[in-house]
Amino acid sequence: MDVRENIEIIIEKDRIIEIGCDLRKVDNSIDCNQMLVSPGFVDPHTHPVFYGSREDEFHMRLQGHSYEEIAALGGGILNSVSDVRKVNESELISRLRTRMDRFLKMGTTTIECKSGYGLNTKSELKSLKAIHEVNMRHHIDMIPTFMGAHAFPEEFKDDHEGYVDLICDEMIPEVSKQGIAIFNDVFCENGYFDVDQTRRILNVGREYGLIPRLHADEFEDSNSAMIAGEINSITADHLMMVSNDGINALSDNGVIATLLPGTTFFLGKTNYAPYLKLKNAGVEIALATDYNPGSCNIQSMPFIIALSCIYLKMDILDAMKAGTISSARSLMLDKEIGSIEEGKKADLIIWDLNRIEQIPYTINNHPIKHVLKNGVNVFTA
Repeated sequence: MDVRENIEIIIEKDRIIEIGCDLRKVDNSIDCNQMLVSPGFVDPHTHPVFYGSREDEFHMRLQGHSYEEIAALGGGILNSVSDVRKVNESELISRLRTRMDRFLKMGTTTIECKSGYGLNTKSELKSLKAIHEVNMRHHIDMIPTFMGAHAFPEEFKDDHEGYVDLICDEMIPEVSKQGIAIFNDVFCENGYFDVDQTRRILNVGREYGLIPRLHADEFEDSNSAMIAGEINSITADHLMMVSNDGINALSDNGVIATLLPGTTFFLGKTNYAPYLKLKNAGVEIALATDYNPGSCNIQSMPFIIALSCIYLKMDILDAMKAGTISSARSLMLDKEIGSIEEGKKADLIIWDLNRIEQIPYTINNHPIKHVLKNGVNVFTA
């Protein structure tokens, strides 16, 4: 990623058709004099399909309870599962649409959206349907991921293998038949899905055309980055506790590391993912919000850029690249979006700033003047 000055961008329909200086005059224009123009953000890891919020758990963490302790007390993922199972589809769609409005205002023009708060076939399909319905009517592009392997539901708490059977024998075939999900994700972590269960779920998903992604080594080294390399997952996400062997497995197999510093920050932890180790090993880095109702209620990619610079020690240009073109690559969309290039979609942010360094510097100010999606001005401050 590089920075160019004093250029003009010509858009025709949804595409960038020319970039340069003193280009031909056009009928409609936006004066960007002394303004920064960047690609729209691509957020490749979110959990936005939920009903109620979980601020009580935030309060519990302030009182000293860990994420794991809250889950053991009936909170965490399962707290959201009961809500999603009960709520009707129209209400789920309404809340999801409102969340997408906010993402777009903060410069996110493409977003990966996971299911995973249903944990039975009916509710997982309902969640994916909600993603599809909003995607059909919203300016933002929503990329759907099936994540039935997010946790073990209450009815399978003593029969984990039975739930894995349900995912592989019923959920995945039905998700494939529904035809909405592109990716298949698993929370591979001690206390959740072990490496053998993860391998099975992702391999079955691949047989049905679902591309593997992976929550890996978030709370401890569970050898999940090794599995990501073994099965050629497109990404391994979180990686706060990834081992050196895990890093080498990612590097050797071209797995993109999606880092989520907002989660570490929101949970009040200090063990941020080892960005420099990953970078030095040649692993490509993407950045995402991990927006969800419990462990990271953050929707702002500009804030994630700031956290990455401050806590991961990322160079500002590298952080912007990780939140745009590398994130697009993790969604297999880098030929279409993620950078300002001729022939690509005109997904752009026009900032009320004049230097890229001001994006992390302004932290949570979000001085965004316009957001363009597919060449259309969809937000003006």
